[in-house]
Amino acid sequence: MSLTLFSIPTDTIKDRIQLPFRFDVAKMQAEIQALNFNTFLYYNVLPLRAPAHVVNPSIPIPPPAEDFADGSWTEWLDTGVLKKSPYLMSIVDTFRKHTKVTLVRLLRLEGGAVVKEHTDPTLGLQVHKSVIRLTIPIVSNDKVEFFLNNTIVPMNLGECWYLRLTDPHRVVNGGTSQRINMTIDMIPNEWVQSLILDNQ
Repeated sequence: MSLTLFSIPTDTIKDRIQLPFRFDVAKMQAEIQALNFNTFLYYNVLPLRAPAHVVNPSIPIPPPAEDFADGSWTEWLDTGVLKKSPYLMSIVDTFRKHTKVTLVRLLRLEGGAVVKEHTDPTLGLQVHKSVIRLTIPIVSNDKVEFFLNNTIVPMNLGECWYLRLTDPHRVVNGGTSQRINMTIDMIPNEWVQSLILDNQ
């Protein structure tokens, strides 16, 4: 049974929605270059916000939760990497001034690598207890293909997208260079819901 938001059944919400934000690609890429990433194979994740006890080991590990879906099982802190990256921090602040931002990451996919089709059961606006994930491409090439429900999402650098990741999705990097996306998870409060619904 689908949840109703503002009297709009969520099964009428598009599976991909480009949001009205455009971030400075050159500034994002410059900060990423300054991070001096380690070499990696296939797939790599760099946390920018993470559970508090991961960022600061002196903080006790929270007790086990019955449901981890909405991020309320822990407090979240900015990592040292995010603190060294003022423009990436400003992107996070764009959303955190309106809602609680939980997990933020840089996702790197090596050239020639594939992320197999999968679903993320709690990453959809239609899920009652969840966070939603926004995606901002930072580095790419013309052979990167992000498939959602078997059709390509035409994401360009610096754009910001809501994707209904409860649906099947996969990624193919058919190029020789890496792809880097920034993903921002947040609580879908009234502001977030309106942002998504008003731009579909």
